[in-house]
Amino acid sequence: MVDTIVEVTGYNSEGDGVARLVDGRVVFIRGSARGDLLEVRLTEEKPRITRAEITRILNPSPYRIKSDCPFYPECGGCNFRYITYEEELGAKLQRVNDALERIGGLPLRLDSILNTGQTAGYRNKAVLHTNGKSTGFYHAGSREIIPVDHCLLLKDDLNEALKSLRRNREVTLRSGRNGLEKPLEEELDGLIFRISGFFQVNTGAALLLFNKAREYAALTKDDTLLDLYCGVGALTLFIGRDAGNAVGVERDPDAIVTARENAHRNKLPHIEFISADVDSAWNVNCREPDCITVDPPRRGLSDGALQKIKVLNPKRLVYISCDPATMARDIKRLDGYTVSEICAIDMFPRTANVECCCLLSRINS
Repeated sequence: MVDTIVEVTGYNSEGDGVARLVDGRVVFIRGSARGDLLEVRLTEEKPRITRAEITRILNPSPYRIKSDCPFYPECGGCNFRYITYEEELGAKLQRVNDALERIGGLPLRLDSILNTGQTAGYRNKAVLHTNGKSTGFYHAGSREIIPVDHCLLLKDDLNEALKSLRRNREVTLRSGRNGLEKPLEEELDGLIFRISGFFQVNTGAALLLFNKAREYAALTKDDTLLDLYCGVGALTLFIGRDAGNAVGVERDPDAIVTARENAHRNKLPHIEFISADVDSAWNVNCREPDCITVDPPRRGLSDGALQKIKVLNPKRLVYISCDPATMARDIKRLDGYTVSEICAIDMFPRTANVECCCLLSRINS
């Protein structure tokens, strides 16, 4: 197959470089940087997608750097180990802005992204896979195992644990403020949470996110908060301490048990939790909420959750998302609301993932 020369002009949502072929087709190139002049070879040609691999870098981008990880690019855990952190943040902003414009149809553009400045040693959780012989992370683009004895993204105590792992089983490692002991705990702004089930993998960035969500919710003691997909109640408690009463909803009964323990430990008796699927028929023992917060799975709000929000009709909706595309889609479906504020948070440095927090206000409220 004949190689072709392209110039990379941006990034797609997976962190691959984007260029245009001479025939006008858009091509995605893993490991390429904005500004690269490349010789590439097409590896995948389908009606809606074309991919290529780099055969030669003719003129490198000024944003290129040497990777500091011996497992990159074989390991699929990181996307951006080869560009500057400033360029990475720009790529994530592009992803958010593209989603808002192309999917949400919104005339909004963000020009900054909240971040802690910490690009290494921030992850408090690691999920390792096995092929029966060795344990590690998946190879980029496949299920092949890359044995890893040290990951630059992980906290020090998790890396210490990697050294003594049995190499023939799946394992999930988690670390809290009390190390690797169980039950794990984490602290955010004076509140202490027991962790079970979902919790943000970057505690420092989680504090940035929670503070922004609290600012957007703008609760007073006259307000009622409803938090959907509440997990162990961390966000419910963090924001709900400002409200007169608050309710968290989560389908995982074990998470609800932990959430109630967290409310009791932090002396917040006005916050309650119920175990229910967001889509199902359930009632809360409080008046209609002034504010609803949602932090749905990557796939976004289900039809049932969307209808529930519309029926409850809160004055404010704070939407937290780990996928700008599904967030933009849901914003478009929430007719009757307008975007008042939105921000991006770098929850996952050196990867292509980005967190968003959006405030939607009821029109004519």
